[in-house]
Amino acid sequence: MSADAGKRPAAAAIALCFLLRTGETGGRQVLMGRKKRGFGVGKMVGLGGHVEPGESVAEAACREVAEESSVAVRQQDLNDVGTVEFVFPARPQWNMSTRVFTASVFAGVPVETDEIEPHWFALDDLPVSHMWQDAEHWLPPMLSGRRLAVTITLRPDNETVAEVYLEELAALAED
Repeated sequence: MSADAGKRPAAAAIALCFLLRTGETGGRQVLMGRKKRGFGVGKMVGLGGHVEPGESVAEAACREVAEESSVAVRQQDLNDVGTVEFVFPARPQWNMSTRVFTASVFAGVPVETDEIEPHWFALDDLPVSHMWQDAEHWLPPMLSGRRLAVTITLRPDNETVAEVYLEELAALAED
């Protein structure tokens, strides 16, 4: 047996950002987008993607939000709400190490791009049936302000959840 046997491939570094606002009726809303191409096509997702070489995770989050919605977010306006490790035992090359941010301060109005069709949703009415199955386990608590370290292990179908591990993290100190 080789020395590499049993090792998981390195997980791709991913930045994910959820924009938050107070809607016209006073309720809190989150921006999500229907994925138009690539991984997760057809699903409602947060804005984000791969961290490019030489780029910090926060820089990647800001870049991805701009690319996918034409909205500008500054790094100092990102709120780090934790991490989600996605483990795909049947397709380990899909493993992802995701840093999740929220932002309530941003500039611009979301517009549809070639990758994302943006929509605002009430925080208490997320489109769970149109999202990856794992999101219902970690997204509501993170959007409510809890900081979590989450590990999601998927079943061999690469869609349904086999196991969820959530750990509460200490709140970040305010500057």
